[in-house]
Amino acid sequence: MINIKSDINEYFTQHFTELNMSEKEILNTEFDGCTFEACDFSEATFSRCKFTDCRFIKCNLSVVNVGYSKFTDVTFEDSKVIGVDWTKGHWPGFALGSPIEFRRCAINASSFYNMSLKDIVIEECIAHDVDFREADLNNSDFSYTDLSNSSFANTNLTRANFYEATNYTIDVKHNVIKEAKFCRMEALRLLESLGIELLD
Repeated sequence: MINIKSDINEYFTQHFTELNMSEKEILNTEFDGCTFEACDFSEATFSRCKFTDCRFIKCNLSVVNVGYSKFTDVTFEDSKVIGVDWTKGHWPGFALGSPIEFRRCAINASSFYNMSLKDIVIEECIAHDVDFREADLNNSDFSYTDLSNSSFANTNLTRANFYEATNYTIDVKHNVIKEAKFCRMEALRLLESLGIELLD
């Protein structure tokens, strides 16, 4: 099993399995093309790290601190990524595609406040109490995601995909939803913000 060591600051195409880094700090380390599988990073700190083309599979990253770390083409799959303030990371102004994707993850109580994450994928996730206010989520994908109590305000949801997404509350007067896709029955929730009463 490969470990993350304090005296090594670069890892390329490594496969890390069942690491226990809970509450540990990883400082100034670069990971390129790496895979993390069944690792525990709960309450860990990534301080000024760089993750490029990496995958986290069945990992626990709950309440991880992403302190000024950079993420590029990073995918989280079947993982627990709860309570993460993504605004604390380092996000360059120009990026092609979304720097992060979530597939079949729990991302409850996380914050993407005022972030530019065009093309972000949050697919088949549990995303309760997530803060998406003021964010640019142009062309994002929320398909099959449960968005209970998540916040959208002044959010750019142009061309966003909400196919089979559930439990979202989006005020059409205070968000941009041009060309966004919604399932017919769930889309009725959008009318709540207009004070419209639907009759059978």
